[in-house]
Amino acid sequence: MMSSLLDVLTTKIPLGEGVAWMVDFFTTRFSSEFRALSQGVESAIGALEWCLGAVHPLVLIALFAVLAWVVRRSKAVVVFCLAGFALILNLGLWEAMIQTLALIATATVLCLALGIPWGIVTAHNRTAHLITRPILDLMQTIPAFVYLIPALMFFGLGAVPGVFATVVFAMPPVIRLTCLGIQQVPTERIEAGKAFGASPWQLLVKIEFPSAMPSILMGINQTIMLALSMVVIAALIGAEGLGGAVMRSLAIVDVGMGFESGLGIVVLAMLLDRIVRSEGTGGRA
Repeated sequence: MMSSLLDVLTTKIPLGEGVAWMVDFFTTRFSSEFRALSQGVESAIGALEWCLGAVHPLVLIALFAVLAWVVRRSKAVVVFCLAGFALILNLGLWEAMIQTLALIATATVLCLALGIPWGIVTAHNRTAHLITRPILDLMQTIPAFVYLIPALMFFGLGAVPGVFATVVFAMPPVIRLTCLGIQQVPTERIEAGKAFGASPWQLLVKIEFPSAMPSILMGINQTIMLALSMVVIAALIGAEGLGGAVMRSLAIVDVGMGFESGLGIVVLAMLLDRIVRSEGTGGRA
């Protein structure tokens, strides 16, 4: 009896083979769709790179400083923005920073376009919430390198698989915090809206969404930070930018280049964090 039970427990479940079969099926069956999606995302990244690269670096630095002032109203943040981008320019990492910024912006837009509606649905539907929780746990805990394998098979080498691997890795926070923010809207506000005859759509747009905005902004901030943490990993499958500079320094064992490009990633992360986060996500810079 015990040996039979042991045999059952030690018989390997063909989980890996099943996942490999599923990836092969999607790769073969939807190859044209993946190609079209890849071309669309690649065009978006290229257009964003061209727009950012066409602006003189000093003008772009000034624009970022103005954005920082409009969003944060903090002289310290503006000075840090000017100093940080000036350092990146001085280190000769401006073009790589533009490539990284385009990749991060594209991935973040996709995360928000998918994650915020998903969070709204899970906040209002208990079944969707129960199904989504283990999926988000898996997305957040599985090693990031694992995302690169299917992304590489679906989209090939380049920035596009890096974007989609980044989306899978960085999307859970905005889903969770959108759901949490809507669930924490005071019941009195919802009841008052219903008493005045507000439709579900009006309740969402005029009451729930504005009340949940601090939580949603926190989710956006965390998504951007996680997207930046994927920069070096995405460089393994051909994504250029600051992550590519880090990989090249590793290949030739150039400590100086590695430190400079790593510092560029840190500075960019700190700049985006200071600009994007709201007062509710951490107070003054």
